[in-house]
Amino acid sequence: MFEIGNSLREARMRRGIDFAQAEVATKIRGKYLRALEEEHFDLLPAETYVKGFLRTYAEYLGLDGQLYVDEFNSRFVPGEEHDTRSRRVPAKAPPRNRRIETSVVVVALAAIAVFTVIVISAWKTSDKPGSKPKPRTVATSPRVVPALLTVKALRGSTHLTARAGSATGAIRYDGTVQAGDGAVGIRGKRLWVQIDSPENLRIQVRGKLVHVPGQRPRVILVTATGWRPL
Repeated sequence: MFEIGNSLREARMRRGIDFAQAEVATKIRGKYLRALEEEHFDLLPAETYVKGFLRTYAEYLGLDGQLYVDEFNSRFVPGEEHDTRSRRVPAKAPPRNRRIETSVVVVALAAIAVFTVIVISAWKTSDKPGSKPKPRTVATSPRVVPALLTVKALRGSTHLTARAGSATGAIRYDGTVQAGDGAVGIRGKRLWVQIDSPENLRIQVRGKLVHVPGQRPRVILVTATGWRPL
């Protein structure tokens, strides 16, 4: 068991985020965010809103949103603790599925063996006198597409969080970029990015150098065509 409100407050203060920034990023009103940190859940519209807001706010702060929802259920929702634990226990695969998997493996191995015999026979035939040489194909390396976002610390250190699509998307990167370390490439089609100190970073979008001004934490949206502030 842990204190939901205190851990949210500590995560927000550790990142230097105020309620106004968090409200813009999460689309949750500041008074509701404050209520979550103070564990005044009765101030929120309904229990469904509490769980949704709790998950979104925790994941925005780089925390495990499901863990906070489970803790809320176990402490404030009667009968939810057992249901939550039961959902986390994976069901055992029935023996029939194991037999099917074994059969698939056997068939795959047999196919590989037949293909190997065919290749060896063709190779031997091509080496016989009078046989026409077969044209050879030259393998070409596929073009490497640069990562959507590449960052490198020029000085000091900067904490950076990147999520897929929005503030509630899956985390693509969450860590501290330090001077002297190599460049960090983050792939995706659309990235929600929070940067604590943009002036410390060299930033590229699809391999092209871009400038993100500012000496305070910024939230930006990065796409293949560039970036824009949020």
